[in-house]
Amino acid sequence: MATVNAPRGMRDILPADKARRERVLSGIRERYLAHGFDEIETPALEEYSRLHSGMGGDNEKLAYNVLRRGLDADAIREGAEDAAALSDLGLRYDLTVPLARFFVSNRGQLPGVFRSIQIGPVWRAERPQKGRYRQFVQCDIDIMGDDSSRAEAELMVASLDAVDALGLEGANVRINDRRVLDWMLDAFGFTADERPGVLITIDKLDKIGPDGIVQELRDRGATASAVDAFETFLRRPQTMELNPFGERQIRKALPENAPDEIVGHLVGIGEAVAAGRGIEGDIPLVFDPFLVRGMGYYTGTIFELAHPSVPYSLGGGGRYDGMIGRFLGQQVPAVGFSLGFERLVDLVDLGADADAQAVVLVHDADVPVSELVAHKAGLIRSGSRVRLERRVKNFKALLERSAADGYTAFATVSAGAELGSLEIKPLT
Repeated sequence: MATVNAPRGMRDILPADKARRERVLSGIRERYLAHGFDEIETPALEEYSRLHSGMGGDNEKLAYNVLRRGLDADAIREGAEDAAALSDLGLRYDLTVPLARFFVSNRGQLPGVFRSIQIGPVWRAERPQKGRYRQFVQCDIDIMGDDSSRAEAELMVASLDAVDALGLEGANVRINDRRVLDWMLDAFGFTADERPGVLITIDKLDKIGPDGIVQELRDRGATASAVDAFETFLRRPQTMELNPFGERQIRKALPENAPDEIVGHLVGIGEAVAAGRGIEGDIPLVFDPFLVRGMGYYTGTIFELAHPSVPYSLGGGGRYDGMIGRFLGQQVPAVGFSLGFERLVDLVDLGADADAQAVVLVHDADVPVSELVAHKAGLIRSGSRVRLERRVKNFKALLERSAADGYTAFATVSAGAELGSLEIKPLT
């Protein structure tokens, strides 16, 4: 007999939780729309070849593939070692690859600089564990067609505004640039072939510390002189002065002679974010020369959203100028920011929804259906949300369940009662 549980790593969402999720999404969507982004929708399925084109990094290994229709047993046996022979479609593992395809397919109907909102579920064959699901919602904004620092600044200002609206004031953005990482690794002496593995190791710095990083690089067999130079840089003496985001903070965090063009690009983003946030003092950006982010399609600026209340990021993104060109045959600049929706839902305190009264009408068994429906319709016309419940022996449990489902008030209904005579009482 089939199990009645949801598949591992996936969840049923109960009414109160669903209402909470929708309120968080509504708050995010409202702020993004206010910042001039337009919402789109893409299919859950994409072509196998697109999902496995090398742009998705390790996520490609976690993709759910859809078996081709009409395959017989012999065809399945013959293709057992070749997933591409068996599958022509797959469930999307993120929203960025589908967005690139969407832009190329519809570019004739889109403005030259297109600002998109895309919210929806994605699927990855993760190992299920606390806080990690196989189906989860992503909440993305992207800008295509703008290669200036204005695009990054717009994304950051809009995303900081969105988390502010959820009651998470005080967030900041850690920022780096993939070109900075490439320049640093080259300056230390790592070869081009070593860089992907070295970046994987550097990405663990906050988990295993400088000693662990150096040891892992030596264990990898990376160029010894480059590891020595990197270790010297990690252990260099540093003053404790606090520098706000800007050129001084960036250059002090890097080896000498960092490229002026890249530093200037980062400084320009900071100035634009400060202006967009109406800030004269500290800019809510922190330069982190060891921020890596794992997606292989990033080509420039990368960033993560942080909040002092939690040790993990609440979102992130970066510039992926090369992706759309893979489909279109010509380069189109693009940059995106994804909020960690599942983490935000667990973190924010929305309080009571004061927009509408939610009333439970508890009625006796002998109340005519026509009276119940009339009472319900009258309250709905006045702007309330209404549920009908027959009175049960455990009246207290009924009210507790209603409160858990988001209802805020109740009234008891007897046969012949007038709508205006109902005494509506708070549930708490």
